[in-house]
Amino acid sequence: MAGLSCILIVRNEAARIERCLRSVAFADEIVVLDTGSTDATPRLARRYTDRVYRSAWRGYGGTKQDALEKTKGDWILWIDADEVVPEGLAEEIQGIVDGETVHSGFHLSRKAYFLGRWIRHGGWYPGHVIRLFRRDCGRFSPDLVHEGVSLTGRAGFLKHPLEHYTDDTIQHYFEKFNRYTSLAAADLAGRGKHATVFELLLRPVFMFLRMYVIRLGFLDGMEGFLLALFSGQYVFAKYAKGRESGRPPVPAGIG
Repeated sequence: MAGLSCILIVRNEAARIERCLRSVAFADEIVVLDTGSTDATPRLARRYTDRVYRSAWRGYGGTKQDALEKTKGDWILWIDADEVVPEGLAEEIQGIVDGETVHSGFHLSRKAYFLGRWIRHGGWYPGHVIRLFRRDCGRFSPDLVHEGVSLTGRAGFLKHPLEHYTDDTIQHYFEKFNRYTSLAAADLAGRGKHATVFELLLRPVFMFLRMYVIRLGFLDGMEGFLLALFSGQYVFAKYAKGRESGRPPVPAGIG
């Protein structure tokens, strides 16, 4: 099969998945891997594709690689359920797939909608990441979280941004916060890295200052302030959990 395959990994995304899948209806194939939804996500996904599978969770990188191995298209587009491919980007992607290019993959910029506001500073935009690539030239990194594509060949850049509807409430942000920081800490531990007290004290502060001051997050108003503050807390929690995972176990009979 030539053309474009779109892949998603999902879990309990019934509120978002239809908006996402409608935006990628131009793809020749859509592969959805569900990792244990207890809501209507699989049923809703089947309205748009018959390539819906159940999959064991292997971290973000490993699970996306599972999805990649189920595809047949020459080109792969990977997105998340809280993302949307707007019309201009869809046309640009289709032009790449139908035409000829020297590139093996393409970086897409992401425009994030956070707490009711488009975030344009703080390092979040344009936030280029490889999302479109030739199937035989890319594979996903094994990272548990913040995975990426390892690409063989040259990468170009697309003009139109991907829309990322990330967190509509603070509660939603912190529901993801605990899971993501635990996965990031596990990645640190897997690389044998354990934070010093010095890092615990300074890394979160530096993250806040970099996002809010150096990268002009203050121009995004209160939402920019909260995003920088929460990102600093994320860094602290990640390293604190990583440090905790390196502690020796409590001896039997104590505590």
